[in-house]
Amino acid sequence: MFMRASSILLVVAGLAVGNGSHAAESSAPVPVLIELFTSEGCSSCPPADAWLQQMDAVQPIPGTQLIVLSEHVDYWNHDGWKDPFSSPSITERQSDYVRALRLDSPFTPQVIVGGNLNLHLNDPQQISNTLQQAAMGKAVPVRILSVKVDDGTQASLQAHIEVDGNFAPHNADIFGAVALNHAESQVLHGENSGKHLLHTAVLQSLTKIGKLEKGKTFSRDITIKLKPGTDPKNLRLVVFAQEAGPGKVLGAALQEVHQ
Repeated sequence: MFMRASSILLVVAGLAVGNGSHAAESSAPVPVLIELFTSEGCSSCPPADAWLQQMDAVQPIPGTQLIVLSEHVDYWNHDGWKDPFSSPSITERQSDYVRALRLDSPFTPQVIVGGNLNLHLNDPQQISNTLQQAAMGKAVPVRILSVKVDDGTQASLQAHIEVDGNFAPHNADIFGAVALNHAESQVLHGENSGKHLLHTAVLQSLTKIGKLEKGKTFSRDITIKLKPGTDPKNLRLVVFAQEAGPGKVLGAALQEVHQ
């Protein structure tokens, strides 16, 4: 059975954790991957979409880079509105998290932090504690270089990826996520009928690009095909290393595409 979350409290002010000492310890911010499972067919989801947009824009945690992904599931599509950004593969990814985290069932909106922490958006204290916990870890360095879009017969995103496995406690899978910086819809039917919805970092594709071996460096040129009609000026590439399961995200990086 699919459940929905109850009311969502949008918390930005008051999320700043500590006094910035964490940022002073390291010049590079600690990347924290935040995945929002959402749907345009779910009336509880627009506040969560807005919360994710705020996290992306405001970056309220000192010494931390919040790397967000909006992942649209397809199981709400039968209720009168087909979410144009939804995908069965995203629904499958959420189901994998449900099994890995031993949750009762999938629901929307649901937020997974760092691959292994389930965020409760109606609990501001838990939000603060969870993000603080995720930011305390040491991230595996991930670098995205030479990003560009090849406008050939089949448009594709190309980049060079480097991941330093010398800092990895375990082996991991390396994923490349292509996302839209901004997306919007005028919803005509379903629970959000009549609403104009805005989204941030909307996942278009998630590709496994290799495996990270503990103690070794991963270095590879990648090519990811883009959906037809994708605006190359509205893209970002997120690369992250995640333990199997799906499990903990060991490191992540974000690069916007500038054509």
